[in-house]
Amino acid sequence: MNLENKRAIVTGSTKGIGFAVAQALVQEGAKVVISSRHLEDIERAVGRLDELAQGRATGKPCDVRKPEQVRELIQHCVDTLGGVDVLINNAGIGIFSSVESLTLEEWQDTIATNLDGVFYGCHFAIPEMKKNGGGFIINIGSLAGKNAFPKGAAYNASKFALVGFSEALMQEVRYDDIRVAYVMPGSVETEFAGDSVQGGDSWKISADDVAEVVTQTLKHHSRCLTSRIEMRPSTPPRK
Repeated sequence: MNLENKRAIVTGSTKGIGFAVAQALVQEGAKVVISSRHLEDIERAVGRLDELAQGRATGKPCDVRKPEQVRELIQHCVDTLGGVDVLINNAGIGIFSSVESLTLEEWQDTIATNLDGVFYGCHFAIPEMKKNGGGFIINIGSLAGKNAFPKGAAYNASKFALVGFSEALMQEVRYDDIRVAYVMPGSVETEFAGDSVQGGDSWKISADDVAEVVTQTLKHHSRCLTSRIEMRPSTPPRK
């Protein structure tokens, strides 16, 4: 896919991986709709993107747990940019606690954000992509979607389910010229789940590394679909 003037939506995109992906897309010439639950974060992020390419980014508040807000986000892209070519489902949360200690609200928020929100985005974006003759959906997952760990039951469940969802969807829409892929990063240097950002000397993957993989996947020739990408630090601390 040539990304020049392609119309893209990136959820959860005012910081971390989402912002890095939005930034990379803008630099490739795409027009991008970013989202967050907070308007002030969107305005700040759009301002930063405008410094790279004036007028290529817009934004709309969206809580992906709420289907009507996701529908409105997709419609915003259609109304302002004329359609949807690319959907990057990135919004996510991580709550890590034992099953016994996990609250019902924490469980529900994790599944609603990490899984339901992806379904809503795909559900509302696919008809618009079909109108345009095709598109590309990339779901940002995690290596936690294949590697379970203690106190990760909610997060693991959401990310394991995302794998099955993505692989089924990929087979459903491939003959509509809609490609579906999912990226599974390991430890990423972001503020996700309250982690601190240490800078370029960290052993972790950077958000820019993930963004580079996303743009490379989008740019592959249409005959080739790299549907599952696992990413991990090259030299994590020895155990």
